[in-house]
Amino acid sequence: MEVVIVPDAAAGGDIIAEAMAALLHRTPDALLGVATGSTPLPVYQALAARVRAGGVDVSRARVCQLDEYVGLPTGHPESYRSVVLREVVEPLGLSPDAFMGPDGAAEDVQAACDAYDAALAAAGGVDLQLLGIGTDGHIGFNEPCSSLASRTRIKTLTEQTRVDNARFFGGDIDAVPHHVITQGIGTILEARHLVLLATGEGKAEAVAATVEGPVAAVVPASALQLHPHATVIVDEAAATKLKLAPYFRATYAAKPSWQGL
Repeated sequence: MEVVIVPDAAAGGDIIAEAMAALLHRTPDALLGVATGSTPLPVYQALAARVRAGGVDVSRARVCQLDEYVGLPTGHPESYRSVVLREVVEPLGLSPDAFMGPDGAAEDVQAACDAYDAALAAAGGVDLQLLGIGTDGHIGFNEPCSSLASRTRIKTLTEQTRVDNARFFGGDIDAVPHHVITQGIGTILEARHLVLLATGEGKAEAVAATVEGPVAAVVPASALQLHPHATVIVDEAAATKLKLAPYFRATYAAKPSWQGL
């Protein structure tokens, strides 16, 4: 796993946007897996700026969701479908037809999970999956002790995750759904390139456990250690618990420019 330490969130967003732009240059119809929340916003803003400047062609690009709340009404502003359309699809000027996501309002939730897993495979798989990380080490909504071989499925959110997400629901934890559909860890690991972005001191312990700790279901993000092409990008605050930070800085500084992420 490659660890890149950057000055701040904006720098991290710029590096990832550049990697996405390079991918789209090589593979114009690449399928980009997108995450929600506040952490990835600098990525989408930097990529949209490149599109507006004419530096990247997204006319054939496709995007897909990592997860979705269960039970929110169709069109709810905080459904992840609405968030991705608002924060990614529209700013990039993509057609809604370029977007894939699970149906969190489905009557048969398990069938919706199976259908989404199958749809990702039929689309040729995810070329680059952007990930955030929870303070407890979760990725997607794979909470601690999730199976490292898990597929897209319904999960019950922990109290801490609901507390963390209440800010998107006016601070009302009771408005945060208890269940979600999430790509499983096994599903996530099938993406060709995994890029995890973490910012802020509150993520420092989770980052250290992910990068330097053992592979363990209690830290779901540690499964990235099993992936052949995983990149972890952290700002200075999120890097404060990394024992090997000097090594990570040195290896990135010495990296050949042609390698990219």
